[in-house]
Amino acid sequence: MVAVLVILDGASEPGGATATSLERARTPALDELAAAGTLSRVRTVPAGLPAGSETAIPVLLGWTPAVPVDRGMIEAAARDVPLAEGQRAWRVDVVAADGGRAEETSVGRAADELRAAAPRHSVQPIGEHRLLLTGPPPLPIAAREGLRVWAEGALPPRLLGPATVVVAARGAAAGVARLMGADVVVPDGATGSLDTDLEAKAASALEAMARGAKQVVVHVGAPDEASHRRNPAAKVAAIERIDRELVTPLARAVMRAGGTLRVCPDHGCDPRTGIHDGDPVPCLTWSAGAGGNGGRMRLTERAVAELPATVPTSTCVEVW
Repeated sequence: MVAVLVILDGASEPGGATATSLERARTPALDELAAAGTLSRVRTVPAGLPAGSETAIPVLLGWTPAVPVDRGMIEAAARDVPLAEGQRAWRVDVVAADGGRAEETSVGRAADELRAAAPRHSVQPIGEHRLLLTGPPPLPIAAREGLRVWAEGALPPRLLGPATVVVAARGAAAGVARLMGADVVVPDGATGSLDTDLEAKAASALEAMARGAKQVVVHVGAPDEASHRRNPAAKVAAIERIDRELVTPLARAVMRAGGTLRVCPDHGCDPRTGIHDGDPVPCLTWSAGAGGNGGRMRLTERAVAELPATVPTSTCVEVW
């Protein structure tokens, strides 16, 4: 029996009087699953740790970190960047004067300046405002000036195997999954942004199911990217597109297979501020033969606000 997890990156939001993106979005596929499934409230960000995918995705895949996770090494793993003995990787963000994400020209200039100032290290642009710096420690002093360098930290342990297939763009989900031992598939057109090819991700997930994968995880970064751009309308549109182009075909396949489908944000992100949120997130689980809630609820923060927060305690979807 196959189990499928869809991770909606940054889809959740802080509660309040204003309707959240999950509440505003029209999601008929998710609504149908919620009517026949169960909702829960999951704590994906342990107390004291940063609210981000490098923390929350390992939790959803079965490992709860006790200290911050090393984003640089995750980014290197996501891109199969070779590291020689004694080398390491750092994620570096180029920040604009207002504290936001720098434009493409500024990122290119920062990369050139960093290469010139740190000739023993490799500098690789990895999308939008992000750079990947690799080489021997310690961190070059040039990388500390006017740039945001993600701190070194723990690495996810190798808990998974090839029976778990993770479909994602080259980013945190792919890196975490590869370090944890899963089989990682990066479809053509998977960008990790608003223009990602969801139909290609769905096709890759369906192919993995047909090959006999026991656990299939599909990560979508679009809701989080829309939030960081402070574009609430784009975030709602991304959730609606996910419902239509990804959840719908996966739900049909899981129902035919008599399996389990879970849909869960990894963490929250407020589209008004672009800031991550570490509060517990709403999760939906549909299983063949399980009773539902009578159609009274949707996958929203408000629907689970009164439920106790739970923490995944074992490996990936094997516990679902």
